[in-house]
Amino acid sequence: MAPNSHGTNRRDVDLGRMYEEHLPRVYGFFAFRLRPGPDAEDLTATTFERAMRNVHRYDPARAGLATWLLAIAQNALIDHYRYVGRRPESTGDGVDLDALPHLVRDHPVLGITPELEDALAGLDERERQVIALRFGGELRAKEIAGLTGLSEANVHQILSRSLRRLRQAMPDR
Repeated sequence: MAPNSHGTNRRDVDLGRMYEEHLPRVYGFFAFRLRPGPDAEDLTATTFERAMRNVHRYDPARAGLATWLLAIAQNALIDHYRYVGRRPESTGDGVDLDALPHLVRDHPVLGITPELEDALAGLDERERQVIALRFGGELRAKEIAGLTGLSEANVHQILSRSLRRLRQAMPDR
């Protein structure tokens, strides 16, 4: 394959390194959208399977690797919602830490408390998406804007409003 405009070959993506570096943020995205547990784990695996099958389509001139992976994750989540026929508020009874890869086990997203889960459930879909991309996916506002089609200013506004609502829903924090 010929090098792209940045002089890198798309096939030069180290798949093992991609998985190790981006597993926590992809899983974090799903944990904020669904909750930590089996659905988040399955969708994380689906995201990386799709990424590995389509790595030849990755163009670093269009987006960073994290942004590209989270775009795939968003599509996997949409497919999940279509499959289950509804937007689940929560799934599973908890997290089996022994079943999770080391990188996910040590990631702070597993600190999502039941109170935070309840507060997140009180946000609308767009607010939860932006929160998940920012704190689960660890994207900056500019990257979130590029993925969602929102302006960067609107992303900041949604984050500010959503964080205020979360603080109100969790007054003891």
